[in-house]
Amino acid sequence: MKNWLYGLLAIASVSFVRAQTTPAASYVRENYQKFEYKIPMRDGTKLHTNVYVPKDASPTNKYPFMMQRTCYSVAPYGPDTYPNAVGPSGTLMRDKYIFVYQDVRGRWASEGTWTNMTPTVTDQQPATASKKKGKAPARQSAMAVDESSDTYDTVEWLLKNVPNNNGRAGQWGISYPGFYTIAGAVGAHPALKASSPQAPVSDFFFDDFHHNGAFIQAYLFTFPVFGVQHPQPTTEAWYNNQLISTKSKDGFQWQYDLGPLKNADKYYKDNFFWQETVEHPNYDEFWQKRSIIPHLKNIKHALMTVGGWFDAEDLYGPLTIYKNVEKNNPGTYNTLVMGPFGHGRWSRETGHTLHSNVYFGDSIATFYQRNIEAKFFNHFLKGPGDGKTGLPEAYLFNTGRNEWKTFDKWPAASAQTVQFSLTSDGQLTQQAGNGGKFSEFISDPLKPVPYTEDNTTTQGFTPFNYMSEDQRFASRRPDVLTFQTDVLTDDLTLGGEIMAKLKVSTTGTDADWVVKLIDVYPPDEPNHPYMPNKNITLGNYQQMVRSEAMRGRFRNSFEKPEPFKSGEVTDVNFRLQDVLHTFKKGHRVMIQVQSTWFPLIDRNPQKYVDNIFKANAEDFQKATHRVYDNSVIEVQVLK
Repeated sequence: MKNWLYGLLAIASVSFVRAQTTPAASYVRENYQKFEYKIPMRDGTKLHTNVYVPKDASPTNKYPFMMQRTCYSVAPYGPDTYPNAVGPSGTLMRDKYIFVYQDVRGRWASEGTWTNMTPTVTDQQPATASKKKGKAPARQSAMAVDESSDTYDTVEWLLKNVPNNNGRAGQWGISYPGFYTIAGAVGAHPALKASSPQAPVSDFFFDDFHHNGAFIQAYLFTFPVFGVQHPQPTTEAWYNNQLISTKSKDGFQWQYDLGPLKNADKYYKDNFFWQETVEHPNYDEFWQKRSIIPHLKNIKHALMTVGGWFDAEDLYGPLTIYKNVEKNNPGTYNTLVMGPFGHGRWSRETGHTLHSNVYFGDSIATFYQRNIEAKFFNHFLKGPGDGKTGLPEAYLFNTGRNEWKTFDKWPAASAQTVQFSLTSDGQLTQQAGNGGKFSEFISDPLKPVPYTEDNTTTQGFTPFNYMSEDQRFASRRPDVLTFQTDVLTDDLTLGGEIMAKLKVSTTGTDADWVVKLIDVYPPDEPNHPYMPNKNITLGNYQQMVRSEAMRGRFRNSFEKPEPFKSGEVTDVNFRLQDVLHTFKKGHRVMIQVQSTWFPLIDRNPQKYVDNIFKANAEDFQKATHRVYDNSVIEVQVLK
């Protein structure tokens, strides 16, 4: 388990960082010269930075900077050691930039103290470019440092100390580096002209470690990476002694046998991030000040936010960041790209683009890299930079038709809001329910609904394939409610936002609610030629298109949870993430509702306790849940 996790971290820190259309291993060495610097920040902390300069750079052939700041290591270290690739893609690597990689504070070879989702400084004036070159923006005092100030200071140092640059800088990053990218776009240096946060983390209470307050137990193995300090700069993995070795090939069973979450303390007693997570079960100041969303104002340079429709880690981040930048920064060049990818999978070509058993086409990552990403950066960093890129406001992939679509606004102005009722006879219908009837099921946290059929995947670093996985294994369980339309006589395209507006009751005093939007294939659907699992048939396949969990105690407030009153009909409203998917003629639309989703999310005891992280085994109890006929799923339909 330890070696496997370390290998996956290497993928996160190198492959996702250095997108490949695989070149010869010698390409970087032959075309770039590597330099290593310890760049001082305004408080004296020095950050390790690798810089790769094109060998043909000269006073008459200058290049822009392209920077990534990361907590996952800028390896390889050493001035004469070179990676196989640099930059977001092979296309941009060959176009040539001055590529910059930096270890953030307290990580790897950089000085300082590490903290997760560094809070953005808010007690200063809004960012303005100083009239005196080299002076920090007005929002930052000498010692008030955050990721914005570190990005600013790094750009300023690079402009002064790396010759043959053209005075422009761009940045990109995937996942956690995506957070550093969007944080660096706040209070930005005037030379920063283009930023592309990709699968960016934005708020750990809604991204990655939680979904609407429900803890993502599938992330349990990641805490050594994020919750262990190292006393001085290092190039070695300092957290290895906290990695959990399960000695089990059945990840579901290991997670189940762990019991209540309080039992994880035996592994993570000295892990500061685990202890912070345990002590802050609600959306209090600890989490709020780590959210980048409230700070997305006064952004003047170009942004291109990128995500994957099947990103099991960070789907909330790109959609939420794009919408808030759009709302708060009128006139700023701001575009959204969403492809048929899992987490960061647009960064390297796989040929046939598959997710779980679903095939979306060929060379889609290459199309994105060449026709979208490269066009964006080349325009703003090498070209006129006037915003006339030829790219649309939103470049989105329709996952039902398997084609890219463009929009001048997202959600689209033409989208019509439609409500589907969940009726007690199992129908999903546009006719309103009266609320006098209900569907019910017994939810037992000791016999939870799995989130995937593949039990081996539930002990890994993070979840992946479940986002488009066949849901027949779940729909056949008595503790999963299913509602579906008749066979569609015309194509139905859902494009935009989704809201679950449930009317529920429970015999317990707490409950989680999971809603899944599913595309049910016709019984005679043929298999495609690239099926990764030859034992699966696509006839009657139940492809999950979108899903989300809601911890019921937070239905009225994420800061102030409250129990349910046993037997009382209660509103539970929550948003699923956006979708662009055509349900084809001959298919059906299905909604599944359940209350356990293990071990993707932790088990709710269904008896209200103040802190589920500290619940005891005896707190877990069965409960009967009801979903009433006037519950609706609200979607946006495109004609």
